[in-house]
Amino acid sequence: DKIMKKNVYFVSGIDTNIGKSYATAYLARVWREKGINVITQKFIQTGNPAGYSEDIELHRRLMGLEYLPEDEQGWTKPEIFSYSASPDLASRIDNRAVDFDKINHATSVLSERFDAVLVEGAGGLMVPLTPDCLTIDYIQHSGYPLVFVTSGRLGSVNHTLLSFEAIERRGISLHTVMYNLYPEGEDKIIQEDTENYIRHYMEKHFPEAEFVKVPCL
Repeated sequence: DKIMKKNVYFVSGIDTNIGKSYATAYLARVWREKGINVITQKFIQTGNPAGYSEDIELHRRLMGLEYLPEDEQGWTKPEIFSYSASPDLASRIDNRAVDFDKINHATSVLSERFDAVLVEGAGGLMVPLTPDCLTIDYIQHSGYPLVFVTSGRLGSVNHTLLSFEAIERRGISLHTVMYNLYPEGEDKIIQEDTENYIRHYMEKHFPEAEFVKVPCL
């Protein structure tokens, strides 16, 4: 199942709870407003019952859409595990392996049907999918350009630059950095300085990548 169209982007972030789902939905909304027919996919959902993805539900709500046929058909949420943990641990708890063929087939179906696909990962770049495969391995192997979510909270510069080193080392194409202003209530002095620092770093290391601020919707 080779994905023919080069229109699939992988969304990862500096950490769990960084607002990846929120940022993914926001970017999809922005692209749709530009006339790009984009869909989101949660490649592995954990902590949900079979057939349900809380992240896809959030995406549709923030995109201002009803559930799509592709959601009903399961293409947007191909792998779901019941325990809220890394895919590696969640799959061991549910006693079944992550089915990467199923995921890749679902992504290729969406790739055919839409102008662009935003594939949301689980947690950060080094999250284990299996004992021997990390999220970053999956991204590198697939060749998807990366949409990377960070924020202005204290500690984000460290997490972001560590991730950038790993991205550079793996030769992953950094497409967009999303700077999450959600949720509100962060220290504004730190938030502004963090934004400036990351932008400055990107100018040197990733001059082609876009920088997108994600407002509180």
